[in-house]
Amino acid sequence: MQSGNRDETATTARALVTRQRRRRWVAALDAFAWVLGTFLAVGLRVDFTLPLSGWIATLALGVVAAAIQLIVGYVLALYRGRYPYGSFSEVWTLALVVAGITLILSSVVVPSGNLIGLPRATVLLAGPFVLLLMFGVRYIARLTIERSRKPSSDAERTLVLGAGYLGDRLLHTITTDPGSPILPVGLIDDDPAKKNLRLRGVPVLGRRAQLAEIAARTGATRLVIALGNADSVLLRELSDAADAAGMSVSVTPTITDYMLEGHAAVDVRDIEIEDLIGRHPVDTNVELIAGYITGKRVLVTGAGGSIGSELCRQLAKFGPSELIMLDRDETGLQTAQLGTTGNGLLDSNEVVLADIRDVAVLNAIFDERRPEVVFHAAALKHLPMLEQYPDEAWKTNVLGSLNVLQAARRVGVSHFVNISTDKAANPTSVLGHSKRVAEKLTAWAGEQTGMQYLSVRFGNVIGSRGSMLPTFQRLIADGRPITVTHPDATRYFMTIPEACQLVIQAGGIGRAGEVLILDMGEPVSILEVAKRMISMSGKDIEIVFTGLRHGEKLHEELVGARENLERPFHPQISHAHADTISPERLDKAGWEARMKAEPRNNDTAVVDRIVVDQVVSSAPYLGESPNG
Repeated sequence: MQSGNRDETATTARALVTRQRRRRWVAALDAFAWVLGTFLAVGLRVDFTLPLSGWIATLALGVVAAAIQLIVGYVLALYRGRYPYGSFSEVWTLALVVAGITLILSSVVVPSGNLIGLPRATVLLAGPFVLLLMFGVRYIARLTIERSRKPSSDAERTLVLGAGYLGDRLLHTITTDPGSPILPVGLIDDDPAKKNLRLRGVPVLGRRAQLAEIAARTGATRLVIALGNADSVLLRELSDAADAAGMSVSVTPTITDYMLEGHAAVDVRDIEIEDLIGRHPVDTNVELIAGYITGKRVLVTGAGGSIGSELCRQLAKFGPSELIMLDRDETGLQTAQLGTTGNGLLDSNEVVLADIRDVAVLNAIFDERRPEVVFHAAALKHLPMLEQYPDEAWKTNVLGSLNVLQAARRVGVSHFVNISTDKAANPTSVLGHSKRVAEKLTAWAGEQTGMQYLSVRFGNVIGSRGSMLPTFQRLIADGRPITVTHPDATRYFMTIPEACQLVIQAGGIGRAGEVLILDMGEPVSILEVAKRMISMSGKDIEIVFTGLRHGEKLHEELVGARENLERPFHPQISHAHADTISPERLDKAGWEARMKAEPRNNDTAVVDRIVVDQVVSSAPYLGESPNG
């Protein structure tokens, strides 16, 4: 161990000596630049016909200027490692130093030039020469270093799609990393203004439509997509085009990801199925969010779930005075705490183990912690399970939500965001009906308080526990057939971070009693997803159709039949008026009767609505026709 420490110390000492030696050389070259620059200025001014005394005076002037350069340089730490060598910050400081020395010496030489045998404009002419020499040395050094750091010629030849900010960041990272596994050989961009552009020495070779031709010409076998606004539809198109050209596909994070995660460099990773069905760029108004989160006591129910834990992680970045994470799952709470504080000790009051079904405990927590903002993410969400056990949906999704709403009203919560689902639009399942009632209860609470009590509705969240993609991935990993309900079934998809960004955004713009509907893009074929995942795995996996399960729709909907939408504040968030229901009108018997009476396994949502209208035209627990 001691031998290892001695070796490490010796290595560190050698590196320090090397840096010090390099800095001394830099200082010496800058000093020499003043001497040479002064001689060039005088020589060009008098056509190199100065007498010996004049050349001696020129040398003396150059030495004085060099001495001043060294003194000022060391004072400003130019030669003590303050600035990266050849960086813009160093060059800017260097220019100021040279300009200052030029002015100081000119104030002496101009009045007395004839007395010392030098042209009066000597120093004024020398300044630009000196700067040119200093900049030239640094440019050559930087060019040499960057060339030495370029990826090996053995690296995979790559085309980069996108000659914008992300493309430039990516090229900067790759071209200065000798260990990079990819070598950029060209850029692709549809902007005509970039036709002749070169970024970091890499030229724009053409447009997207020419991808196959460019790949063949350059020998590129990989396409890296560096577009900050690439949604899932565009990524699918590009992935298919690259596949047809025999290329692998990689992506960079979006600009939003780059800003939220604070990436030091633009990372490149292989494209994943999540990118192809859920990448929705989010325009986040940070100032608006900070206005109702920063400095406030924020409580999240269901904090241990997939949505809840990501919600907590993002909320923590906006500086709430207190973030209270509530769940009945202790393991989930540990995950949430790890994401927000970096530890999972579970020994602080930021994590609360409680069940939203327990009214007394919930009221005690709200009375003690006095939250000002509540995100209600706790719910039972698995449609087939709730079809078997509808009573559990009633207890958690309906009564549990009412408990949280009542507790929030008691302590004067100003912002309450109920996280709902697209299955609440024209509901045909126990899950959909229970979440629809929760929306109506939230609207009632908003009507009663006049505060921003609202619901946010979105579709399937990619990667959430028990959702479709993890299930497919597990089946593929095990080499078992993928089960798909129907060949024509479609669903809306969004990633967990994207959904949470828009949920937080919605909390700042929603009005009392509204249902806010997140833009999920175009619905995606489940069969297409299964085929793509199988193709990406490289395995031969069978697809088995099982038929729609009880309560499932062939095509999910985000908007109810009687809901009129508007988008007054955010291009990706629609607002709809929500009908209300007071707690007194809740009727469990009516709920149970309805669940038994309705045939909820039709193939289309249209047929579902017609059947529901014929079976029950009014229900005590809804207080209106089922289309509401």
